[in-house]
Amino acid sequence: MSQVNTQQMGRMVAAGNKEKLGKVVEILARLEAMHIIDYDGSEDGFSLGSPEKGSEEVGRGLVKARAAASVVETSGPASPVPEGPVRDSLGSDLPAKIDEVLSDSSRIDDLDNEISSLLEEETGLSQIAPLGIDLELLGGYESITSFVGTVENMLEAREAVGSGLIIEGKAGKSGLVAAFVRNEDSGQASMKLEQAGFESIQIPEGEGPASARLSEVRKAKGTLEGEKYDLEKRIAQWSKSNGEMLLCGLEVLERDHDVLTAPVRIAVSEHAFVIDGWVAMGRSEEVQSSLKEVCLFTEVTPFEMEAGGGGHGHSDHHHSQKMPPIAFQERSSSRPMELLTDAVGRPAYGRIDPTIFMFITYPIFFGIMLGDMAYGLVTMGLGAFLVGRSGTNEMLKLGGKFLMYIGFGTIVFGYLYAEFAGWEIFPHHGSNPAEVLQILYPSIPEGMYHAWDASLPLGIELAFPFHRVVMVDDHGNLEHLILLTIYLGVIHVFLGLVIGFRDIMLFGNGHGGFGLVCAFFEKGTWMILLVGGFMFAYGFIGPAEWMMQPGAAIAILATIMLMWTLYKYHGVPFPINIGLAPIEAVGMMPTVISYVRLFAVGVVGVKIAETGNNMLFDKISFDEPLMAIGLLIGWMAVQFFAWGLGVFSPNIHAARLHFVEWMRQYYDSSGEAFNPFGLRTQYVEVD
Repeated sequence: MSQVNTQQMGRMVAAGNKEKLGKVVEILARLEAMHIIDYDGSEDGFSLGSPEKGSEEVGRGLVKARAAASVVETSGPASPVPEGPVRDSLGSDLPAKIDEVLSDSSRIDDLDNEISSLLEEETGLSQIAPLGIDLELLGGYESITSFVGTVENMLEAREAVGSGLIIEGKAGKSGLVAAFVRNEDSGQASMKLEQAGFESIQIPEGEGPASARLSEVRKAKGTLEGEKYDLEKRIAQWSKSNGEMLLCGLEVLERDHDVLTAPVRIAVSEHAFVIDGWVAMGRSEEVQSSLKEVCLFTEVTPFEMEAGGGGHGHSDHHHSQKMPPIAFQERSSSRPMELLTDAVGRPAYGRIDPTIFMFITYPIFFGIMLGDMAYGLVTMGLGAFLVGRSGTNEMLKLGGKFLMYIGFGTIVFGYLYAEFAGWEIFPHHGSNPAEVLQILYPSIPEGMYHAWDASLPLGIELAFPFHRVVMVDDHGNLEHLILLTIYLGVIHVFLGLVIGFRDIMLFGNGHGGFGLVCAFFEKGTWMILLVGGFMFAYGFIGPAEWMMQPGAAIAILATIMLMWTLYKYHGVPFPINIGLAPIEAVGMMPTVISYVRLFAVGVVGVKIAETGNNMLFDKISFDEPLMAIGLLIGWMAVQFFAWGLGVFSPNIHAARLHFVEWMRQYYDSSGEAFNPFGLRTQYVEVD
């Protein structure tokens, strides 16, 4: 099936004797091909199944293993290991080792609580120790009210106490007081102390001098901290010795638990079971063949979309169609781009999958913006490093490949721009180290700026090398790049509208409308508007003034058709859409102009690197070694900053152009991810 579509799905129903349900679940788990639909209990005579024998014991072990995995810091093996040794460990020493590390972790939690309590007491004691008063004398009187705390103005504090007793001390920059007044004077004393900036200190419990108790607390805290340090060291050592086996055992336990508890998702009667779910049609025969020995009945019905029922819908009968989950096509090279698609949400069933398109356009957009061979090599190197270190981490491997793709796009456009680390490979202002790379290019005739250039219709100017920043003797390609990015925006948006036209024609617009006429008004109108707007704009600012009037007429006609679209297919009353349609139509202009960021973001990155080269690298002189080293370090810091910003910022803008400007022309992200029941393998092979 074409890579621009997701896999065709079929609804599968399998039934058989209840005694063989466990065997059926095991087969499905190994196949990893069926997305089980949980039984909702709506059929008479059927109920939810019961977990298999042993599920409670596995569940207890799984809870402990998960708790241990949350305690230790470890990673799984670099490649999947055999299942046998892992099961042997689970049946022998691993459970006891898990109990050991959980006991140590629990003790650390207790120590943290005790240390926290002692720390709080230590803080209070250290505050009042300068007063030199026994703890039991600071409060607890019947006829006297005590105030212990810090004050900002000691003179006012003395006046507030009046005929009472005040003992003074020092707490940092603030004054420390213990004031004692008669109960009948406490209200007035409290008010005056507040004016003096009084802040109360919690009096710790205990007897005797605060300094003596403070010494005891610090000693006890030190003992507990030492015990905690030893336990943390022991857990770290445990992680090194048993961490990999813990993660492998956890994976096996999760598999077993999923299989043993799967019957609770399935409809069973007294003697039979019925499993309902989705399978990819490409594997339907394999699944049925595997189940024929243990099931009395299996059937797979290819899913057929109802006309106009391919969206969220607002019609009175189409919106209730149960849509299947979405399974991507089997991919190799373009699979990393599924990370982008899943970031938005999977496409609705039957709709175009944008993954293969982004495999082409995303590295191009990124390369246009960053466009420097040095930064492309660094990005590809980082991607290769992540792939090499990914081991069993599939997400890390895909992320590394993604970096390699955008790094390759950066190298390609860096070669076209003739840029390396912010330098021009063909310098027009002096010389630089990147000149040595001229051997990678064809020779440029004396007095010329390009090895090749061409003038094409619609004002398109192409050249090689394409100097996007340099401007010498009025020779440069910056304006040409701006124009090319706008044209690229027109093409990209138009492609999105074409995809939307196809989806609405076949599957509807989500409001009950479908077919060629609906697609024409929903997306064809925008395509006509885009063409008319382009003609008008080109005629207005370009040499072809004759395009201006026809373009304006086409754009006005498209706006009128848009009024009908809003009325017919979206239910907007005419008095409203007469004003709304022109506003919507004008909105196409910023959508296209948004692609100018492909030029602007890149120029900013070039200027940052160029500034570092001019201000730091060019000033390096080996006559002053220390200064040269400092300038070299500074230059490298600027380069890494420019590269980091170059990787971060162009990714944001490339993602925006795809997710916002392009996808909104057609994309429906309501698809549910296909999640087949099975024994997923990351660390442990399936025997």
